[in-house]
Amino acid sequence: MIRKLKENVEIILPENGLEEKIQQAEKENRKLIIKLGFDPTAPDLHLGHAVVLKKLKQFQDLGHQIVIIVGSFTARIGDPTGKNKARKPLTAEEVHHNAETYISQLSKVIDVEKTKIVFNSEWLDALNFSKVIQLMSKVTVAQLMHRNDFNKRFSENTPIAMHELVYPVLQGFDSVQIECDIEMGGTDQLFNCKMGRQLQESHGKSPQIVMCMPLLKGLDGKEKMSKSLNNIIGLTDEPNEMFGKTMSIPDSLIDEFIELTTDFSPEEKKSLMQNILNGENPMNIKKLIAKNIITQYHDAESAENAELFFMNQFQSKNFEEKVFEPVFIDSLHHIQHKMVLSELCHQLKCNESKSFIRRLIENGGIQINNIKITDPNEEIKLEKGIKIKIGKRSFFELL
Repeated sequence: MIRKLKENVEIILPENGLEEKIQQAEKENRKLIIKLGFDPTAPDLHLGHAVVLKKLKQFQDLGHQIVIIVGSFTARIGDPTGKNKARKPLTAEEVHHNAETYISQLSKVIDVEKTKIVFNSEWLDALNFSKVIQLMSKVTVAQLMHRNDFNKRFSENTPIAMHELVYPVLQGFDSVQIECDIEMGGTDQLFNCKMGRQLQESHGKSPQIVMCMPLLKGLDGKEKMSKSLNNIIGLTDEPNEMFGKTMSIPDSLIDEFIELTTDFSPEEKKSLMQNILNGENPMNIKKLIAKNIITQYHDAESAENAELFFMNQFQSKNFEEKVFEPVFIDSLHHIQHKMVLSELCHQLKCNESKSFIRRLIENGGIQINNIKITDPNEEIKLEKGIKIKIGKRSFFELL
């Protein structure tokens, strides 16, 4: 059991803490309280989030209590983790909307009915200024400046606002409030999780242990998976989109995706990795990974259909054989049935930024009727039957 719980965990603090916590809970005949906090800064969960959620599910299956803390207060401050400038705080309305979406998506991995979901505004809104000062007195400036991103910004003379320094203290106070035994997070949350240990001790409570999962790299193979970097596979992506995105990962990410995103058995994972070393075509392995991911978040039939769609759509060289999504001209915002190419593509792919679309066009990623166009400002006459390819996976036909 312990071995399985430690699988894929990058940091456990203290090293023998998990064994001690489990023994303590058994002795006291109680469930462990396992905490995962998130600020609802964007309304979509992705495979990077699922790495931590799957570990929570293992604890949940053993009968322990999962507590999801929604940062309904802290999201209005903005987590400075990994940022070179202050993050824009969210409004209460944005927090509420994103939190609702997050919670509905959690059910794709954990049993929400058995999960306790709390909002940290419940206790943080109740703190008066005197209590905030008392809380801040538990932490020194030197401790806060040990945090890498603060230290880096300070040495580069980049401004650090006072509210950013408060953030990790408030996150740590969440652990005090729920009497947390184990806090989960990515490795980028190590400092904040350690703050929870410190504040619990200063409040006379048994300190939580910290378990940090590795950060899954995104589709670019370089940065961590992040919606702001446009390199994610979302938990709510359609099967065809999931399959196409998985097939696009660089070969260097195959081992990482096998280990962190699939639910193959340890023996199957080892076999797949060995096949790569033995010269197996990486595309064949990626197809197995893609089908496994889709089966987890949709079903096996969808996975099979997505593979067939991919083979027809992307392995066929004939442009006319592609499956085009119909778009009615009247649904587009146009003037006299004419549109600048960049605006047309942005309307068809409204989830992409205008700057991303312009770069895609300039780099040759757009085709109109199988003809590559690289001028974002070229005017397109909107006529029925026009076929548009945007990037590698999006095909549209005007009707």
